Amino acid sequence: MAMSLNRAQIIGNLTRDPEVRNTSNGRTVASFAVATNFRWTDATGQAQEKTEFHNVVVWGKLADICAQYLKKGSKAFVEGRLQTRDWTGEDGVKRYRTEIVADNMIMLDRRGEPIPGSYGMDREPAGMQSGQDAPAPDNFAVEGKGNSDQDDGKINVEDLPF
Repeated sequence: MAMSLNRAQIIGNLTRDPEVRNTSNGRTVASFAVATNFRWTDATGQAQEKTEFHNVVVWGKLADICAQYLKKGSKAFVEGRLQTRDWTGEDGVKRYRTEIVADNMIMLDRRGEPIPGSYGMDREPAGMQSGQDAPAPDNFAVEGKGNSDQDDGKINVEDLPF
C-alpha cells in the first residue's frame, strides 16, 4: 500500500479581508489569500525576493472565526490540504485554481509569534469556565477540522458560491 501526504503550512499576511458566503445548504465558507515571501541571494550576490499568493478556503465554524478576527494585513499561520478545482469559464476555456483547504489557523502577532493565552475552538481560554462568555481576544489559535461535517471530505464545485 502506497503512502501519501497532502499537507500545506504557510505563515503570511492576508491580502484582503475574508469573503464569507453560505452554501445553498447553509454551510459557511470563507475565502482569502495569504502572501508569503521567499528571499535568497543570487549568483551575483544580489538579494532577491519573490512573493507568492496562496488561495485559502475555510469551512464551518473555522470560517466564521476567520471572518470575525482576520482582516487584510493580518499575519496568520494556515494549515490544511492542497486542492485543485477546475471549471469551464463562460468563454469556454478550462480554468484551474489550487487552494489550501484549511483546517487549522493561528493568528500571529507582528513578530510572527503566537500570542500567549491563545485557545482553540475545542477548548476554553485559560481561566474561563464552561458557560461563561469568553472575552473576544485580539489574537488566538484555532484548531479544528474545517470539513468535519462533510461525509467524504470532498468539496463539490456546486457548493462553492464564488
